[in-house]
Amino acid sequence: MRWEAADVRRYLAWFETPRGRFAVSQEMRLLDYLVSGWPRRNQKLLEVGCGPGVFLERFWHLGFDISGLDISPAMIDAARTRLGKHTDLHVGNAEHLPFGDNDFDFVLVITLLELADDPEAVLREAVRVARKGILVAYLNRYSLYHLEVLRKKRFAKNKPDGKSSHTTLGDVRWLDSCTVRSMLYNAAGSRTMQRGSCLFGPPATWRSAFPWTRLNGILPNSLGSFAAVRLDLLDDPPLTPLLSFSAKSAGPAA
Repeated sequence: MRWEAADVRRYLAWFETPRGRFAVSQEMRLLDYLVSGWPRRNQKLLEVGCGPGVFLERFWHLGFDISGLDISPAMIDAARTRLGKHTDLHVGNAEHLPFGDNDFDFVLVITLLELADDPEAVLREAVRVARKGILVAYLNRYSLYHLEVLRKKRFAKNKPDGKSSHTTLGDVRWLDSCTVRSMLYNAAGSRTMQRGSCLFGPPATWRSAFPWTRLNGILPNSLGSFAAVRLDLLDDPPLTPLLSFSAKSAGPAA
């Protein structure tokens, strides 16, 4: 999918809704947890499929030297507006990265495999250019959120006027833990992995109030709508962080 300027505006507008702000805060909290063992100072980090830079900005605040790549010039323009001189941005294809082997310490692939023509090629390229580790986040097909998306898609197809109003999420390739781990194994061989997820409840429960914050917080498994896997490429991986359900949620990117 090639994102145009109007698509980018709609995408960013969702982040400003109460539900969008809550979802992103929980997703960032999960990513913070998974990379808490990674060194930050003078560490080069690339996000493949960086979009408008929402997550990339978070990693800049965490202390990484950030770079981003996206196939959409409109997304790169939005990321440049958000991040300014803090990052090095590129328009390019995730399946053929314009970088050398081990050019970066860490690589992020966040909800990109769902849209890629060849997701395994994306992961092979991410592993090729990363020296220490990669982090892959994806939309979980075995989640209440996916059931809600499918319900809305079926409803739209059955509308009397015959027109479909379902969102892009109804057509993308939703993934699952076994598929992602299998693709990572094919791309990198047997490596240490750490996984987690968040947003267990359906979207109606994505609210900044108890008990919804507890229901949709970090889970040490892949049951949530937004799931992620950290793969360590070094023989001596970072220490696995302790899971803390009492930690405060990270705020969304400014």
